[in-house]
Amino acid sequence: MILKRKDFLRASAIVLSASIIPGINQSFANENFSRTEESNQPPLLSGDANPITKEEREGRIAKAQALLVKNKMGALILDSGTSLTYFTGLKWWPSERTMVAIIPARGGVKYVCPAFEEGRFREGLTIGNEVYIWQEDESPYQLIAKVLKNAGIVSEAIGIEEGTRFFVYDGIQKAAPNLKCVSGDPISVECRMIKSDAEIALMQKANDITLAAIKFGVSQLKEGMSQGELSSIINKAQQDLGGEPDFALCLFGKDAAFPHGTKTPAKLKRGEIVLMDVGCRVHGYSSDITRTIVFDAEPTARQLFVWNLEKEAQTAGFNAAKNGMPLGDIDKAARKVITDAKFGPDYKLPGLPHRTGHGIGMDGHEWGNALKGNERLLQPGMCFSIEPMIAIPGEFGIRLEDCVHMTADGPKWFSKTSKSLTDPFG
Repeated sequence: MILKRKDFLRASAIVLSASIIPGINQSFANENFSRTEESNQPPLLSGDANPITKEEREGRIAKAQALLVKNKMGALILDSGTSLTYFTGLKWWPSERTMVAIIPARGGVKYVCPAFEEGRFREGLTIGNEVYIWQEDESPYQLIAKVLKNAGIVSEAIGIEEGTRFFVYDGIQKAAPNLKCVSGDPISVECRMIKSDAEIALMQKANDITLAAIKFGVSQLKEGMSQGELSSIINKAQQDLGGEPDFALCLFGKDAAFPHGTKTPAKLKRGEIVLMDVGCRVHGYSSDITRTIVFDAEPTARQLFVWNLEKEAQTAGFNAAKNGMPLGDIDKAARKVITDAKFGPDYKLPGLPHRTGHGIGMDGHEWGNALKGNERLLQPGMCFSIEPMIAIPGEFGIRLEDCVHMTADGPKWFSKTSKSLTDPFG
């Protein structure tokens, strides 16, 4: 099978929904499917996605408080960022004016924010209503210390979430020298690493959108187009399908050997490798999928060999993902396939230049990396990518990336994996 543009265009824009929407025939080239006559827009795959509820956030806070007690901490401090949204639903721009949320081991969530922002701040609150304000000529850190003291926290360790900016941490420590600021990872990481059914459902939607958008991007390939043009097409498709575009890294030929791209401009040529690493968000939850094809020509023996090796390595990583086993075993299994084929060893090129996978959730890269030496034990609810790239400088790179979530029965793919280099969408 030659992966030609005409093969993808036969079904017109139905590539945006084929094999994704339940009830639709999954045949990629079925000519009975097209966009509706009334609209040129594809169906919104995120249309029935449900955002995280207030009740679930309250459950997260309860879990955090139990962990605070277990770890002998008095409170968890959250600066603006993903963890703030995760626990409270609040999105706040991280300006130089300090705003923090305080989750005490006991009692309700408390907030410290600039006085002139109070009205806008309260508009965004869904969890808690204790808001303490500071004027421009006052110290937010003295106020934070006072709020902690009034909550009965006078000599305990205080967890600082890892995304907290240094000046915020430093200000709190100086204003409350009797409190010891420590890493909040035992609280925030332990909560965020294990996804609920609702979180997994949103990630599934995001992956559905991304895979459909990549299919559409492939249908638009043409000789002479730039990498940026293809990126724009794919991101637009993700948006049209109801996702919030995050990235679309598209690389041609030799550029595909650079895991995260290069500044060198390139135009697409027949027979070249096309690598598409794409992701979006749905209600704050991420996807990450990479597909690699050969444009408008029969793959060479070299391209086939490397792609098949990549597929074997990804499968080995998937098979190694077992509850109760270390995350590092995934990298070990995938890397062995590649090194046994005389690539590498370790991170040496040509070979696998990076970890086999990364955790994923609200952030595209989170804790739970499939990394050599990671002894964290796998358990249901963990989500991560499996992407043992093979990079060959001066020739091309092949990456096949799909994400999984761990169930009680083991790993489950978020996206339908590729069958072959000429059948990238399975």
